[in-house]
Amino acid sequence: MTTKLTVLATGGTIAGIAGSAIAHDYRAGEIGIEDYLERVGGLGLEAELSGTQIANIDSADIGPDAWHSLHIAALAALADGDCQGIIVTHGTDTLEETAFLLDLTLPATKPVVVVGAMRPADAVGYDGLRNFANAVRVASDAQAAGRGVLVVMGDRVFAARDVRKVRTRGTEAFRGFPRESVGLVTPASLEWFGAPWRSETQTAFAWPETLPEVIVVFAHAGLDGAAVRRQIGENTRGVVVAGVGEGNMPESARTELVKFAHRGIPVVRASRADEGLVDREPEDSENRFVAGRALNPQKARILLQLLLAGGESDPAAIQRAFDAR
Repeated sequence: MTTKLTVLATGGTIAGIAGSAIAHDYRAGEIGIEDYLERVGGLGLEAELSGTQIANIDSADIGPDAWHSLHIAALAALADGDCQGIIVTHGTDTLEETAFLLDLTLPATKPVVVVGAMRPADAVGYDGLRNFANAVRVASDAQAAGRGVLVVMGDRVFAARDVRKVRTRGTEAFRGFPRESVGLVTPASLEWFGAPWRSETQTAFAWPETLPEVIVVFAHAGLDGAAVRRQIGENTRGVVVAGVGEGNMPESARTELVKFAHRGIPVVRASRADEGLVDREPEDSENRFVAGRALNPQKARILLQLLLAGGESDPAAIQRAFDAR
């Protein structure tokens, strides 16, 4: 039986053109969704694909407006009785952020798969076609429902919470933490590791009217309080620290951030390290800091934005939300 899938296209390298099979430079978001679906039509995929162009941009340029349009289109597809799953094509640079945001704001009733490519469509060794075929395989599988938003890259299936881009080049650019991957996939096979973990039809968060301004402060040797003050503006509602090691920072920067935390601006300690937990420290309660746990800075920022948009600013309540992720 043919599966009916909706493809929501946002651009990125998967839709990019270099103009040369061996060139490194390329233009992201050059191929429209109709053209792309014609290109994949010869793959013999056992799915009926319909597409919508949400955007056609470099993923470095994605933001609240495109996210909102994508969210609306995804909700419509989920409500469509004929649609059995959703595929989102996306650039890899911010793919993990979009996937995590959708994971927090969409129900888990049908498969939602985000997919990208590390090489443009006219490059030698273009990985986009295989990744897309794998995404079709995952989105067509009934067991993909109940797992939240999934990411398919390099023959592996990742949960949106875990996935992160760890390399600037190469087709094996994504890894997962704390779970490495939740499945292995080829265009002809799919192996899941464990049962679905989400059964709820409700979302963790409603889509906010606006996403509050949350900045990421990158900790480094020599970071001082003055540099922190320069980064925090009048409209800043929250701060995520990309800390050294286990969410640490120079004492001068910490002292300044404590002041902001006591003024009601939540401060989340995450880590600039690729993997590892940031647990609570004894002084976090007195400082009114939140430990980012397993979330990297960019995902911690999104979670904090959604919490603030919902009216939550209490550090203890924010900590519980991070613990639950």
